[in-house]
This record gives sequence, structure tokens and C-alpha cells, in this order.
Amino acid sequence: MSNTHNTKNYMAHGGGELVIGGKLTFLDGAEVENFPGGGGGNYTLPTASASTLGGVKVGSGLTITDGVLSADGITPAAAQADSTATTIAGLKDDFNTLLAALRTAGLLAAAAEPAGGGDG
Repeated sequence: MSNTHNTKNYMAHGGGELVIGGKLTFLDGAEVENFPGGGGGNYTLPTASASTLGGVKVGSGLTITDGVLSADGITPAAAQADSTATTIAGLKDDFNTLLAALRTAGLLAAAAEPAGGGDG
């Protein structure tokens, strides 16, 4: 059998870099110093955005499944026909119907009582 040598782990750049191409195993009691994210490093998890995977706090009505954040319990508002109003009063009625549908769906907070208790 010929002499063969297969090195997956080696020192590079004059000993300034350890290249690990195999499995790295930490035994019980092992410590890592100055490792980003633990062991005294200065790593800061970035804030998640549409283009960056990062940290978020999950609030009420939200879930995370397989790393995907989703909003729960959002129900679309009832369909609202396009307005065919030809008067300001008719447009106001159509608009108020839309607002009522949004409130019923939970997408808009309940209306505050107008000052004086009238309809404005």
C-alpha cells in the first residue's frame, strides 16, 4: 500500500488560520473564547428585514414556523361594491358602509362617539 495523506484540517497563512474541513467536536467542559455570538464575543444579531435574516420579538397574533413570521387571525373585510353614488350624501353612506365592514372584520377600531352625540 502506498503512503497516502489526506488532510482536512490544517493551519494556513503561516499559522494564522485554522481551516476545518472535517467534523469539529466539543467535549464536555470545552470552552471557546472570543467567538462571535458566545463566549465573550461582541456579536450583535441584526434586525430582521425583508432582505436580512435576523432577530425579531414575536408579539401577539404572530407565529414563527420554520423561520417564517406570519400574522394569525387576520380576516378580510366583507366585499364592498364600488360606489355608484351621484351625490355627496350617497358617497358618505357608501364610505360609512365600508368603515362598518372594516370594523366588523376587526381591521379598524370601533368608532368613537361624536362630540354632542349627534351624527355630525
